[in-house]
Amino acid sequence: MRPYELLALGGPTASGKSQLACLLAERIGGEIISVDSMAVYRHMDIGTAKPKDCPIKHHLVDVVEPGDYFDAKLFEELAQKAIQEIKSKGKLPILCGGTYLYFQVLLYGLAPTPEPDWSLRERLYSVVKKKGSEFLHRKLRAIDPLYAQKVHPRDARRIVRALEVFLQTGKPFSSFHKWQDARYKFLGFYITRPWESLSKRIEERVEKMFQEGLVQEVEKLMNMGFERFLTSAQAIGYKELVPYFKGEVSLEEAKAQIIKNTKEYAKRQIRWFRRQGWVEIDLDRLSLESAVELILSKLFAGDEPEQVVENYKQEQGYY
Repeated sequence: MRPYELLALGGPTASGKSQLACLLAERIGGEIISVDSMAVYRHMDIGTAKPKDCPIKHHLVDVVEPGDYFDAKLFEELAQKAIQEIKSKGKLPILCGGTYLYFQVLLYGLAPTPEPDWSLRERLYSVVKKKGSEFLHRKLRAIDPLYAQKVHPRDARRIVRALEVFLQTGKPFSSFHKWQDARYKFLGFYITRPWESLSKRIEERVEKMFQEGLVQEVEKLMNMGFERFLTSAQAIGYKELVPYFKGEVSLEEAKAQIIKNTKEYAKRQIRWFRRQGWVEIDLDRLSLESAVELILSKLFAGDEPEQVVENYKQEQGYY
């Protein structure tokens, strides 16, 4: 009997966590739940690096249209259903992704927030249109500095939702986040690489996306009427190409901006995962197969995470 209900594999963009999750799921009979705020959207395949060659079933991929409302609370609900479905088959749920807010919400929960007030939301969006999301971010910083630190000043969707909840309840949005004990007995792993290596992998990934047709994918999405969604702060890899189609920047400038924004996001991911105290796996030091063995040694042996890492390093001659 497994001592854990699920596994969590988190880490920055391009660290190799998807390949590791696939190999691990094959070994132990698991299914993967994507923890990626962009992979939930259909028609956005290349820019989100959705897994193509993994035979394992992935949940929470391609579940809504671009522009449809999707937030952490909805992710929480769908992920909980997926966990129960996977467990009912006698398989192990494996959470894999880099959207740290979604990990936080699923593992620790959110207090119930009020239903959307569409009239209020529309008024807030009108302010964004007239004065910019940075203006509302300053307002958010005054009433909820904790949440404002986690939200980019151009992330209008999250800023508007936080202000909407505050205006409805008089409580800061951060007060609805629970940070107590985890709701699941889970084993967490943080996939990492030295920054120089990760930075190079990000550059190579972006180059590969362009070769695979990212420009054409963005053009198709714009023709489908999703330009407003693509320009949101969260749509890294897509929003940077919109100015290219408007003739405002060159293709090389757009590519350079994608790389820059992706690296900045990776740094935020690294900071969050490092704070969690999960077992760190450096995929520049370990092969994917060795990393799977390390995870299995913890999953079935029940040793403390730190001791597993130390034992493995000693066995492999790292000291």
